[in-house]
Amino acid sequence: MKRLLIAVLLLFAVTACGSKPAPVPPLEAGQGIAEADAVTAAGPHNDFDVMFLQMMIAHQQQGRQMLKLGQRKGVREEVVDLAGAIDVVEAEEVRTMQRWLQAWNVPQTEVSDPALHAAHGGRPATGPEEIQALQDATGADFETKFLNLLIAHQHNAVELAQQLATTGRNVTVKQLAERVQLSRQQQIKQMLALAAG
Repeated sequence: MKRLLIAVLLLFAVTACGSKPAPVPPLEAGQGIAEADAVTAAGPHNDFDVMFLQMMIAHQQQGRQMLKLGQRKGVREEVVDLAGAIDVVEAEEVRTMQRWLQAWNVPQTEVSDPALHAAHGGRPATGPEEIQALQDATGADFETKFLNLLIAHQHNAVELAQQLATTGRNVTVKQLAERVQLSRQQQIKQMLALAAG
């Protein structure tokens, strides 16, 4: 079950450059995706490409805080496995996005231009009080809060990815955004099923 779940999630991970994601063999949590190292974001880019990468890095770093809690405090094996699998995917994506920004000689922190953020609907983020409530929760209550919070968090990622399609310029970044959208939508479906169970 664990390997199948991770394989499904990693199908949409950052892999070789192309319009469709290449299948990735099952990985245990903590293993890297070697193909991610081969992906570059060569070609022209604009401020929206940069902002998307910066915002996604911050978004996923926050999400990984929740995922670590899910791996540590989850009650059901399916919830723990899901958190671990998503964590693997997002760790690789963050590393790849950081490398692209470094290659473009731009900072990895978010830009502060309010006009750019307004065009992307602001800065969707999970509030610190929500993270604290998650840290304080235990047992079944934790799982309910974890799944609901992560569903909302991943929905924000889908929205960011959708917005880049009309504002971004770099082809590789757009392909990443498409993979992010597809993978998060799949994760949301899995979490909704777990929440209903």
